[in-house]
Amino acid sequence: MTRRPMPPTQSGLFPGLFAGFLGCLLAGSACAADLPRRAAPPPPPLPPAFTWTGFYVGANAGYGFRGGSSRYSDATYGTVTESGGKGGFVGGGQIGYNYQLTPGSGWVLGAEADLQATGFGRRGDGTVGATPYYGVAPSLDWFGTLRGRVGYAFDRWLVYGTGGFAYGGGSRSPYASTYPYTLPDTTRLGYAAGAGIEYALTDHVSVKVEGLYVDLGKQSTGTTVYDATVPAYYGTGRSESGFGIVRGGLNYRF
Repeated sequence: MTRRPMPPTQSGLFPGLFAGFLGCLLAGSACAADLPRRAAPPPPPLPPAFTWTGFYVGANAGYGFRGGSSRYSDATYGTVTESGGKGGFVGGGQIGYNYQLTPGSGWVLGAEADLQATGFGRRGDGTVGATPYYGVAPSLDWFGTLRGRVGYAFDRWLVYGTGGFAYGGGSRSPYASTYPYTLPDTTRLGYAAGAGIEYALTDHVSVKVEGLYVDLGKQSTGTTVYDATVPAYYGTGRSESGFGIVRGGLNYRF
């Protein structure tokens, strides 16, 4: 006689199912612990702080205007009135070096040399009373400066002051050969001082606006001579060699 197995009771079925389910959970947790975890990507590196340190070259252009009066009184000949414009074009190039003490914002030290052509340094022709006056003082055709710069940078903005040595030269008057007295030298020495603001458009290109006062020495009145063959007066006159310039510039930094 064959004996049939007894079906499991309800009380034995649930404990077995629970034990199997618990085993699966434990096995799944262990397997999940063995899987590699995906780490969060690192944040992108911060860009380096901007610095003005480095060499640069550039070009500039602007307007120059002479100082001093265009009319004065001569003790012998009376009122002398200088003719010609008091201002004109000035332009040229510059080269320099900056060193920023702390990148980002901070003090900036530098040096700059420039060479400029002028359109306002003509000789001082004019009149003595109503008679033409032919000046024989040399013109100012060009000038240059060698200056230090001290400024403070606000990231890409730089505000600075500047000052140093200035020099210049020009050409003699066509009437100089008929002048019987000693003429001033065409070479002039003096100083320059000013201030400006500069902004870096990119890491290499910057633009600036600058005001500068240049003094190349005041020439004396000299002697005025009457030439009956013209007839006219001629002489060194009085030449005010101090002048101001306002200019814009473009620099390329290496």
